[in-house]
Amino acid sequence: MKHIKLKDKVTQGVNDLFYIWKQEFQTTFRDQGVLIFFILVPLAYPLVYSFIYNNEVVREVPAIAVDDSHSSLSREYLRKVDATPDIEIVSHCADMEEAKLMLKERKAYGVIYIPSDFSDRIVKGEQTQVSIYCDMSGLLYYKSMLLANTQVSLAMNEKIKIARSGNTTEREDEITAYPIRYEEVSMFNPATGFAAFLIPAVLILIIQQTLLLGIGLSAGTAREQNRFKDLVPINRHYNGTLRIVLGKGLSYFMVYTIVSFYMLCIVPRLFSLNQIGQPGTLALFILPYLAACIFFAMTASIAIRNRETCMLIFVFTSLPLLFISGISWPGAAIPPFWRYVSYLFPSTFGINGFVKINNMGATLNEVAFEYKSLWLQAGIYFVTTCVVYRWQIITSRKHAIEKYREMKAKKELRASAT
Repeated sequence: MKHIKLKDKVTQGVNDLFYIWKQEFQTTFRDQGVLIFFILVPLAYPLVYSFIYNNEVVREVPAIAVDDSHSSLSREYLRKVDATPDIEIVSHCADMEEAKLMLKERKAYGVIYIPSDFSDRIVKGEQTQVSIYCDMSGLLYYKSMLLANTQVSLAMNEKIKIARSGNTTEREDEITAYPIRYEEVSMFNPATGFAAFLIPAVLILIIQQTLLLGIGLSAGTAREQNRFKDLVPINRHYNGTLRIVLGKGLSYFMVYTIVSFYMLCIVPRLFSLNQIGQPGTLALFILPYLAACIFFAMTASIAIRNRETCMLIFVFTSLPLLFISGISWPGAAIPPFWRYVSYLFPSTFGINGFVKINNMGATLNEVAFEYKSLWLQAGIYFVTTCVVYRWQIITSRKHAIEKYREMKAKKELRASAT
């Protein structure tokens, strides 16, 4: 009899699990708010970000030239700078005051200043200089200005050194120009582009944030529709902690398996972003990340009292989470307090691990720290989710009993009055 009762109990639990899964799955596609966060935002946001940063680098940055030298050498320097893909000289000003006015009016983002003794010092065999002034409100403008001027100055230095050396062979000229030969290799980001390092991090963060918003919105809806404003409805199918947590979690996991495949595999391929990781390795890594995000969101949903609350609590966290992940800002430069705070969020380990696998071709052994941390988070947040929903079940029962006693007392009072 005990064996039969246990078997019936397990069967009922499994049936309830799939009932809850079905109800949550239907809610996802019935509720327009949840549908937006679970489907439309993951579909649209990656495309918007990728289109914005698709050019990878900033080209033809408007610049102003102030040439006080008026020599053939200074004109050659400015011609070569203008010929680079990074800079476009839009105006030649008479002095720096005129150039400052144009910068204030945003007609250009940098000034190239050549002093009056530029050519004379070179003829005398002395060192000369070119000054660049850049609008630092945009670091990419500064990068383009610095890169273009550095390349041109190095090329002209080479010609000047060779002309003065008196060499008789090309090999001697080569050694004179470059006594130490160097080669620059941009690993994992050949174009040194903005999208190649930013978009993968944003894609991973979108998964976590949309889960937080969608599950939070669903929790707010459940509280608004529940007569006692509890997270768990009074229903015989919602009479066990594990069946609720696993049923809801399975529903979210099924939806986000497809969403993650689209975001992490199809979107980078559409925009020709770096993808050198092994698909199997990536799938094994995303598994604990999705589990950690789902249970983290379900735990956080305890703070949601109505549909609007999730927008107030979670939306503003996206930018700080991107910064403290260690991708947008170097992890070694993040203060210890904020580094430890970042360990609370699955996105920190998810972003770092995904970038290493997808962009650098790392294996699971090489991202063991991030991989184990995600499994640990998944386990911890699973336990906290169970605690949250167990507490909600007890609260719902207490409210139901109180309501029953109240109705019974009223009924007895009416009976005694009659």
